[in-house]
Amino acid sequence: MKYSYLAVDGKNKKYRSEVTAESRDEVKKILAERGMTALEISEYKDPSTTGDQSDLPFWQRDFGTVDPHEKDIAKKKVLATLNQMAIMMKSGISLSMSMEVLLDTEADKDMRKILTIISSELYNGVPLSQSMGSFKCFPPVVISLVAAGEANGRLDMAFENAADIMHRELTLSGKIKSAMMYPAFLMGLTLAMIIVMSMFVLPSFANVFLSFGSDLPAISKMVMAFSDFMLDWWWLVAIIIVGIVFGFKALLKYNDSFAMWLAEFLLKIPIIGEVMRTTYIARFCNIMGSLTDAGVSILRALELSRDVISNIFMKDCLSQVIEDVKIGTPINVSMSHYPIFDTILVSMVRVGEESGMFSDAMHKMAELYQEQSDEATKRLTDAMTPAMTIIVAGIVGVVAVSIVMPMFGMYGVVAESAH
Repeated sequence: MKYSYLAVDGKNKKYRSEVTAESRDEVKKILAERGMTALEISEYKDPSTTGDQSDLPFWQRDFGTVDPHEKDIAKKKVLATLNQMAIMMKSGISLSMSMEVLLDTEADKDMRKILTIISSELYNGVPLSQSMGSFKCFPPVVISLVAAGEANGRLDMAFENAADIMHRELTLSGKIKSAMMYPAFLMGLTLAMIIVMSMFVLPSFANVFLSFGSDLPAISKMVMAFSDFMLDWWWLVAIIIVGIVFGFKALLKYNDSFAMWLAEFLLKIPIIGEVMRTTYIARFCNIMGSLTDAGVSILRALELSRDVISNIFMKDCLSQVIEDVKIGTPINVSMSHYPIFDTILVSMVRVGEESGMFSDAMHKMAELYQEQSDEATKRLTDAMTPAMTIIVAGIVGVVAVSIVMPMFGMYGVVAESAH
């Protein structure tokens, strides 16, 4: 049975949480073992199932019935939790007390629910990695590191490594998003400008030109025709765009050959492909190094490192490497069969395997590819910024010329009529 309790510790600090026990007396015993004295003990009632949330503040009430095990938590919030656990455990604080501190300080209601369940399961003898593994918000890499930490008695290092991996993942994702943000902004601005000019500005100028009987130049007629088309058939354009988007997504989901071809093609695009490839390999090497350093088996580390890569072509290559390793083929020999893994990576993997310093080799390669990824990202940004500027200037120039040229003709018509 689950009980809710309010208790105080030796410093008269209050704690409110839940615990699973056979009776109220057992709850008091559990709390006493934690150095706390029970003030209130009652049968636990989950507000999400009973519907009674009158005692909760508005911002803490649940307006849905999402299972905490399936709840998505922001990666930054998960990273903060892992960092806190690493700091407390390195300071010598026990796992149970660390969980109590997290529960006492956690403001996010979803994360608090998750931590409450984990804490309760810990006191019932469920291993930490098993409990965390039942929640969607914790990546498999983190679970494997925690499991390895439980096995070797170094949970502090496990949480530190897990936090480091998540931090690197967030940093890599942030760099890619930052690199694409400015070009995407320019593209959006360009599309917005085309829509506004086509639907509002150009039709007004067209009416003025026609009222003066001015003969429009070819470029002006072309732009005006585009404007008329957008005004009359905008709904068809919207349907086509939506159809293309959904069709593309359907091809990716249901046509494996197309999805594989696209994944390989993206890696071959100049600069963009280099950014993607170096970023994925940096991610692979970093996770491989951390997992093997923590004592995770090579095969399991390869599987987890493969699963964090989103490009299915690279993932398929790594799946083939895993199958080769299962039958005794060295990792570097298998990798050498796939051009996606360059010579320096294969050579360093070989050095790591033969010297017994595989994790160190992987960490060094992660740093190298991270630097290459940063350089490629900078080149991508430097190349796309002027390219987008030229595109925007070209569109603005065409529209401006299509408006200015008829104005000279209109002035001629006005001058002739004055004479």
